Amino acid sequence: MPPSNDDDQLRDLSAERFLRLVQEPRRGRLKVYIGLAAGVGKTYRMLQEAQELRQHGVDVVLGYVETHGRAGTVAQLQNLPLIKRKSIFYKGRMLEEMDVAAILQRRPAVVVVDELAHTNVPGSENEKRWQDVEQLVRAGISVITAVNVQHLESLHDQVLRITGQDVAERVPDQLLKLADEVVNVDLTVPELRARLEEGKIYDPQKVPTALRNFFQPENLLQLRELALREVAGQLSRQIDTGAAPVPAPRRNHDRLLACINSNAPAAREIIRKTSRLADRLGTATWYVLYVQTARESADRVGLATQRHLLRNLQLATELGGQILRVKSDAVVAEILRVAQEKRATLLICGVTREKGWWQRLTRRPGTTSALIRAVAHTDTDLDLFLVTY
Repeated sequence: MPPSNDDDQLRDLSAERFLRLVQEPRRGRLKVYIGLAAGVGKTYRMLQEAQELRQHGVDVVLGYVETHGRAGTVAQLQNLPLIKRKSIFYKGRMLEEMDVAAILQRRPAVVVVDELAHTNVPGSENEKRWQDVEQLVRAGISVITAVNVQHLESLHDQVLRITGQDVAERVPDQLLKLADEVVNVDLTVPELRARLEEGKIYDPQKVPTALRNFFQPENLLQLRELALREVAGQLSRQIDTGAAPVPAPRRNHDRLLACINSNAPAAREIIRKTSRLADRLGTATWYVLYVQTARESADRVGLATQRHLLRNLQLATELGGQILRVKSDAVVAEILRVAQEKRATLLICGVTREKGWWQRLTRRPGTTSALIRAVAHTDTDLDLFLVTY
């Protein structure tokens, strides 16, 4: 029997779909070196790898490298082609940034990009260097880059508690999840402090201050643990998705629902904690719910509060969460309704970090205490996770 017109149309559509796949530019590979702090040797390792790739005939270039004048790192630059930086005039000064357009035009197989968390000079094509890296990878160029663990967005609150420093330049965890390989560049705390004291990291006049502050042994121990956990978590994700040559375990099917309000610091911490929980549990789906009450309506809160709320919702999106916004004065009932609708298994909400907070929480008729009571008296499998802030 001769083929019908419908069969011909289906074949044409199938051929068109395959043609589009063939014509789509291939994604580049992404490799990230991660360390506990400046001076562990991330840039040195990237340049060392670039030299090895070049010896094997790979077309590798340096897109942006910061040697900080370290002799060993400078020596590794030898014979590696460097893409000239772009000059941008800003506030009366001529500043330099990585020239993304030049790299795209040159189209190397691999480009080395240092200082992943860097904020570009206003007037650059992208606001952040990690966005430059995304653009290069999408264009089919493989990237080797580096970042310190304190610059990861979801770890911001933990790093602030450990070091007392509010790290302004941050990289969304989603970028790390896209990486094909994450390598931990590790040094023991005594080795790192010794390098600092020998003047191999900062100028000698900065060393005493660094030793008393960020580079305290306890700080470095905790940051080292964070870096090791991050790389272990990345390997676990690769195993789960079949990227690593190990049989993948069954994924967790929990659904997380983070509950926030317009309290900006609390919301940020709840969102970051939920992102970390989702990674740890292997959860593909998690939500951030904002229940807007009448007293939080746009005409009753300031512009600053509205801006902070929007930034937090954007943060949730960058970390992989799905945003849910509803209007209601019955906050607890609305949370339970949404939890049922989304089949959530774990609710994450906040409570202030103060002495005797649990006793106050269970006595005070606030939203969190009301939610605890409601969940306790509801015939569901919902669990509660409290984030103190």
